[in-house]
Formats: sequence, C-alpha cells, structure tokens
Amino acid sequence: MKIKYLVYTFLLAGIIGFIAYRISANSAKNGDSKEKDGKSKPVSVTGIIVHPQTFDNKLSLSGSLEANEQVEIRSEVSGIVEKIYFQEGSNVSKGQVLFKVNDIELRAQLRQMATKESLAAENERRAKLLLQKEAISQEEYDIARADYRSAQSQSQLIRAQISKTSVRAPFSGKIGLRSISPGTYITPAILVAKLVNIGKLKITFSIPEKYASQVKTDTYLTFTVAGSRDEYTAKVYAIEPGVEVATRTLQVRAIAENRDGKLLPGTFANVELPLDIIMDAIVVPTEAIIPVQNGKKVFISNNGQAKEVMVETATRTDESILVLSGLKAGDTLLTSGVMALKDETPVKVKIK
Repeated sequence: MKIKYLVYTFLLAGIIGFIAYRISANSAKNGDSKEKDGKSKPVSVTGIIVHPQTFDNKLSLSGSLEANEQVEIRSEVSGIVEKIYFQEGSNVSKGQVLFKVNDIELRAQLRQMATKESLAAENERRAKLLLQKEAISQEEYDIARADYRSAQSQSQLIRAQISKTSVRAPFSGKIGLRSISPGTYITPAILVAKLVNIGKLKITFSIPEKYASQVKTDTYLTFTVAGSRDEYTAKVYAIEPGVEVATRTLQVRAIAENRDGKLLPGTFANVELPLDIIMDAIVVPTEAIIPVQNGKKVFISNNGQAKEVMVETATRTDESILVLSGLKAGDTLLTSGVMALKDETPVKVKIK
C-alpha cells in the first residue's frame, strides 16, 4: 500500500510541475510582446497620407448588344408560296419584295366583286334619277346607295388581301435563314426568316439607382466585347423614366455605329460609363477597406495608435475606391496588416 501511495504522490507532483512550467512559459512569451516599461510593442504597418485628387468617376457595367431594328418575317395571308426573291444571309432594301403567295383565287373574287360593284353603281344611278322624279321614296334610294358602298368596300378588302400576298421588307437590313421553299403552303403562324438592321446596334444596361441623377442623354460611353481588343463608342439616347423596384436599378440604352459589321446582336458588352468628374476627391487603395456588418471601416494612425474609422464608399476600381465620408485630407491611412489591428493598437507606420 505504501508503494501505491508513493506512485500517486509522484504522479501528482509531475502534473503540478507541468502546469507550473506552462504558466511560466506563457508569461515569458507575453513578456516578449511588451516593452521594458510593460507597454505593448507597436505593430509595424505601412500607410499613406490621404491627399485630395481629381477623380474621373466611371462605372463598369455589363450590357447586351441588340439589333437596331429586327422583325420576324411572316405572311399575313395563307396560300402556296409562288416565288422567293431573296437570298439567305443577304442584304435587302426597304420595300423590296421578299416572296409572293399565289393570289389566283383572290383575283377571281375581285373580278366577281367588280361586276357586282358595277351593277350596284348602275342601280344607285337609276335610283337617284327616280328619286328626283319622285318615282321612289328616299328609303329606297338609300338602300340602293348602301348596296353600292358595300360593294365598293368588298372590292377594297379583296385588293388589300391581294397586296398582302407580296411580302416586302419593312426596312433595310440583313435577312437570315429561310424556313420555306417555293410550293410551301404558308400560314401566318409560319416564320419565314428574320430581318435585322445591324448598321447600328443598341446597348442596353442597368445602373444602380444612386447614380440615376448623373446619367443624361447624349452622354458618350465606351465598351468592349469578348474576343476583341477593339474599343467602341456609343451614345446614350434613352433612359427609363423610373427605377426597377425589384433590382433598384435604372435601365439605360445607347446606340453605336456598326458600319464594318464586326459587332453582332446578342453578345455581351463591357461598358465604361463616365459619371461626374469629382474635384478634391478622397481615393484610397482597396486593400485598406475592411467590410464589416454595418458597413465599411478603415484604420488611421492617431498619436501612434490605430484608430478605427467608419467610411462611406462609392465607385470602386481594380486598385482604388472613392470614399465619400469618414476620411479627410492629411489623415494617415493604414494600408497593410489592417486585418490584425484593433482600435488603439500601438502601431509603427512606414509611409509609402
């Protein structure tokens, strides 16, 4: 039993010694981070002196290219396609006949209606003479005149249907692939081809509502498309009158020249939209900004200590961000090691 108690005594003494050693080691480690007078050693960081500068405010946005004009070519009447007058993928002119639907039945109806119209005109003429001689009543003459006008209207209706059998291009542009051949029985539901005008292209994009007051018509912007290093210019010509509630954005549309045909409808565009030029702007490196739950913050150096400052920001680029409030000219902004800092942490700042 004495041996058992002796073993327990040695184990307990070893545990107490280990605990004492760990406490001593931690105390020594903490002592290394303090100066001889007990104060914490300053953290080495880099920083910049905030200077006001002119900021050419631009928004980087994503947009979509659309044809200036585009339409689906269809026939308004049903019938057999008699002839096609366009080549797939070719340019057509406004008013050019694209295809012809057989109108033999309509022309037969028109001839029949012309005979009825001629007879109704003669009846109306005779009734007018008889009315002048008081041989018939006014009511009988009105009936004859109504029959004549009805016949005229029927003739005009058939002529209108005949005119629709020749389908013409509503505007100049390039026509796409056709889905019919001569002899096809066509109805208004059948898509014949698509006609687009790509001499000019529309660019549609949306901007956050806070920039809505800075966007005006006739403003020029630049854009690029995937697969090309060329930079193109467009002009804003239309702005939606209201903000989209679901997205809190304002839709804007610009137009660009496309004389060489390099730009294609449906492609995405990277838009650079110029806003107001800000004088005496506070612009800081993006790495200095720390996102927090209720906004954004930075650290500045104040009497050798880090001071936490909440800021309001606006436009952001790859390297810098515009600060609207929270910083002023002359502040020493800390730019490196900021994620490890706390308010009132001693710092040693190296100015870039």
